[in-house]
Amino acid sequence: MSGANATTPVMTDAPVVPEAPVPEAPVPEAPTMSVPAAAPGTAGPPCEYARLRVEQPVVKALLPNGETGWLISRYEDARAAFADPRLTRPLLSAWPPREDAQAPPPCLPTFLEMTGEHHNRVRRTVLPMFGRRKLDFMAPRIRSMAEGLVDAMVAAADSSGGPVDLVEAFVDPLPLMVLCETTGIPHEDRATYLPHTLALLGAAGLTMEEVLAALYALQDYAVGLIARKEHEIDAGTGGTGAGDGDTGTGAGDDYICQLLRESRREGSELIRDDVVSFVVTMLMAGYKTNIQHTGNAMLALLTHPAQLQRLRDDPDTIDSAVEELLRYVPLMNAINILVALEDFTLHGQHIRAGDAVLPVIASANRDPDAFTDPDGLDLSRTPNAHTAFGHGPHYCTGANLTRMQLAIALRVLLERLPGLELAVPADTLPWDETTPLRAPARLPVRW
Repeated sequence: MSGANATTPVMTDAPVVPEAPVPEAPVPEAPTMSVPAAAPGTAGPPCEYARLRVEQPVVKALLPNGETGWLISRYEDARAAFADPRLTRPLLSAWPPREDAQAPPPCLPTFLEMTGEHHNRVRRTVLPMFGRRKLDFMAPRIRSMAEGLVDAMVAAADSSGGPVDLVEAFVDPLPLMVLCETTGIPHEDRATYLPHTLALLGAAGLTMEEVLAALYALQDYAVGLIARKEHEIDAGTGGTGAGDGDTGTGAGDDYICQLLRESRREGSELIRDDVVSFVVTMLMAGYKTNIQHTGNAMLALLTHPAQLQRLRDDPDTIDSAVEELLRYVPLMNAINILVALEDFTLHGQHIRAGDAVLPVIASANRDPDAFTDPDGLDLSRTPNAHTAFGHGPHYCTGANLTRMQLAIALRVLLERLPGLELAVPADTLPWDETTPLRAPARLPVRW
């Protein structure tokens, strides 16, 4: 049979065999793209995010470690994701999940990975230590460190008669000095813990074995440091690194010793393992990010001479300048990993339980729906509700210390070196692009 009657049934005496059900068409997989990369010789954010915010605000992307995740590029969506109870931060040592029954146990969670009541009770104890008033004792210490580094820069310039590398002389050493002075992590141990810290900052491109090796080594260092601090406390000699935060006298214990004493107090919400987690968290989150941001902030200022001059003319505007530099310079390029606890849909994309979700701070802070002229540097921008420190329950514990450090560093450099300028064209600068925390490897300057 053919033509118009081709579908007419034929009557026979044979039993009717029911037709097999037609299977439902499978839901097509969302196309996968690579995580956008910043242009060589820049900190980012990648230009591709401008298109994604308009056309694909939620898009599946291939991560450097071979896993996939949903990139969220708009400001409102990224901000909401950080506070969404349907999304949780996975343990770095247990993500992506392994089905291998012989997989080693995960490490202790950092503060970024703690959840529920555990996170709440630890945060209740630690967060007040990083409040603005509690950190007042650090302001004169940071200024002293910064001025000492500038003294050395001036001496080096006088000796050589040439430019000085601002990264090597100032940007690189200051954040670690501040971190060690505040927390009580020994600066002299840096050859032990820094290699593991730096390895973990590139964790998205590491194998699980490499991630675990670095995490175990960092945790082992923290456990050993805690044991030393406990011995010092028991001997009455420990904890002279930080002040009490109220008087600024410097008479109190460093933060590690304060937390250890609290963990020993009857009825305390803190346990010894939480202090170990504190050390690991500070090393992972409070060191290289500040180097990267300070270097890029200085480059931004040195390549915007009119705005830099206005800051020199009115140094009282440094606080607002710091907020704009935190917005403008991308602290993170798509390395904030959350995991969905349940299925939900966002902008037409079906996100399943277990999927990775990546709110991109670097893109959110350049969203024109949230900021006027988002790609422009405006040191007087107000309001400036950037997401450099995240949002919600995991808002960065050390945000106030970072702000203080950058503000004092800028003030000291502007006061002591009023003619500071790049000694080479900006487009000839070498860059450190070995981790997502991209930054200039050198900043030759003169004054």
